[in-house]
Amino acid sequence: MIKTSELKKLVSKIFIKHGLSKTDAVISSNALINAELVGAYGHGLSRLKMYCDRIKKKVINPKPKIRIKKISQSISHIDANNSIGFVAADIAIKTAIQKAKKTGIGMVAVKNSGHYGLSGYYAEQAVKKNLITMIYTNAPPAVAPHGALKSLFGTNPICFGTPTGSNVPFILDTSISMINRGKIRVAARNNQKIPEGVALDKFGRPTTDAKKALEGVQLPIAGFRGSGLAWMVDILSGVLTGGNHAGKVKDPFDDFSGPQNIGHLFITFKTNLFVNNFNSRIKNNIKTIKKLPKIKGIKEIMYPGQNKYKRFKMNSKKEINITNSIKEDLKILNN
Repeated sequence: MIKTSELKKLVSKIFIKHGLSKTDAVISSNALINAELVGAYGHGLSRLKMYCDRIKKKVINPKPKIRIKKISQSISHIDANNSIGFVAADIAIKTAIQKAKKTGIGMVAVKNSGHYGLSGYYAEQAVKKNLITMIYTNAPPAVAPHGALKSLFGTNPICFGTPTGSNVPFILDTSISMINRGKIRVAARNNQKIPEGVALDKFGRPTTDAKKALEGVQLPIAGFRGSGLAWMVDILSGVLTGGNHAGKVKDPFDDFSGPQNIGHLFITFKTNLFVNNFNSRIKNNIKTIKKLPKIKGIKEIMYPGQNKYKRFKMNSKKEINITNSIKEDLKILNN
């Protein structure tokens, strides 16, 4: 067990040791620890070594010269210069927020970036500024397009956030696969089984073996519909932005042949673009749905983000429990 503040300092120190500036190290550390606090362990400290390995292999640029091209008052295009994804995404969401506050809507595309952690982490920043947001990013091949034998799409998360009129934001952050790849990696590392019905091995057979799943194919949500959503995200975050797409995003853990060149798209807009009473309308919307009759065993109808918010509040009050394998990573990376 370790205090959150101490863990953030340790992770920042590790990132600085690997060449990041103090500012960029803090940004990256905050994003990783946030994943631990909300219970998204597959996007937390289990990835720290991967980021450091990619910096060592010179496929993440620790001292990037990030360029922001202004397209209009509402639109910008960012070349992240192969920076660690946290830093590029931090600049992008802040730029999108600033533009939305000024003009009503902000759209920021990013190319030449890397894995940036949880999309919901950035969505929450916009929602706290009373903005609605949609965020897209693509990922390395993991899911086969519907009808194909080979994986090509990433788990390509779809993220949507909105203010709710309360301090608990509505944040839908979901991969288009039955289970996110980070969870499979954590299971493989800890020799744990994965649920049935989420992956196939390299021979196309259903498997609960996490290591075989990583060698095979993950299954999309809702069959061809999930495949279509993955394709949509690949277009929005890859084709549109200038990032890699169509299966060309490199696996961050296994492929050090070059930068990932992941693309991100951040869209933010004001809640009062069309109505002046959004807050009362969203409160009524949530209240109506929560009052619906509940099936047996359900105490409350929850909206996306509620459980994560509860975990964050609960975990923020106690020390973080880290596994032995992550303790070993921290020890090695800090020496």
